[in-house]
Amino acid sequence: MAHYLVTGGAGFIGNNIVAELVSQGEQVRVLDNFSTGMRSNLERFESQVEIIEGDIRSYHIVQEAVCDVDYVLHQAALPSVPRSVRDPITTDEVIVHGTLNLLQAARHAGIKRMVYASSSSVYGENEELPKDETMPTRPISPYAIAKLAAEQYCQSFYRLYGFETVCLRYFNVFGPGQNERSQYAAVIARFVTAMLNENPITIYGDGYQSRDFTYVSNVVQANLLACTVPDIAGTVANAACGQRYTLNDLVETLACIVGVRPDVQYLPDRPGDVRHSQASIERARAILGFDPKIDFAEGLALTVEWFRQKQGKKLHALV
Repeated sequence: MAHYLVTGGAGFIGNNIVAELVSQGEQVRVLDNFSTGMRSNLERFESQVEIIEGDIRSYHIVQEAVCDVDYVLHQAALPSVPRSVRDPITTDEVIVHGTLNLLQAARHAGIKRMVYASSSSVYGENEELPKDETMPTRPISPYAIAKLAAEQYCQSFYRLYGFETVCLRYFNVFGPGQNERSQYAAVIARFVTAMLNENPITIYGDGYQSRDFTYVSNVVQANLLACTVPDIAGTVANAACGQRYTLNDLVETLACIVGVRPDVQYLPDRPGDVRHSQASIERARAILGFDPKIDFAEGLALTVEWFRQKQGKKLHALV
C-alpha cells in the first residue's frame, strides 16, 4: 500500500482522484483550504481519508502534509481564467508560490515523485493544432502564466535536485462532481444545469471556439500512471482525448441527451480566452501508456445523469 497526498482533494478533479485511490485500497491524505473545494465532497471518505485543512501558501502546513508520503498529486490551485484576470496577484501566490512550497517540502521529505496539474492554457496564442509538448508556450492570462511558471519550477527541481516531477497539461476536464454554482463554473457544468432547469444558455463569443473536452476519469488515469511509470521524471505530457468540439457542438449534443431545445444567448468574447484547443496525446500514450477510455459523448451522458440525480430531474425525449 502506497501513501498518497492529494492537494485540492476536496475539489472536482482532486476528489475524483481520491475516490479512485480509496477504491484501490491506497492510503490517502488530503490537503485543502476549502476555498473552492467542498467539504461535502469528502464526507463519504470520512473514515478512510486523513484530512488536513490548510493553505499551500503556508510552508509549515505543507511540511506537515508531506510527512511520510510516497507520492504527491498536486491539484490545488485557484482555478479560472476570468478570476485570474480580475485578481492576478492572488492567482500567482496560490499557483506559483504554493507549488514552490510543495516542491521544497516534498524534496526534503524524500517523496518519491510529485505529479503536477498543469493546463492547456499554457499554449495560449499558439494557433497550431493539435497542441504538442514541443511547441512554444504563449500564455495569455495570468492563470496560464502562473501554471507555466509552476510547471517550470517542477522541471527545475528535477534538473537541479533530482526530485522527480511529472507535469500533466489538462484539457477542459469535465464530469461528475463539478461545482455548477460557482461564478467560475466550467462550461459543461453550467450548460447541463441550465438545460435541466430549462434556463437559457450563455455563450461568450460565436460558439465556434473549440475545446478538447476530457472526461475526468481519463485525467485520473493519467495521474495514477504518472506516479509510478519509471523513467519519466522531468517530463511534461498532455492529458486529454485528442479531439475537439465547438461550444455549439456541445450545446447540440447536450440538448439531445437532456431532451430540451435551449435558448442560446451569445455575449462578447471574454478577455484571456483561447480560440481553439486540441491536444496531441502521442507523448502520453508513449511514455505513460495512457489510453483514454471515456469519449466526449459517453462522458456527457454520464455527466448529465450525475447532475440529473443530484437535482432530482427527469430526462425526456427531444421531439
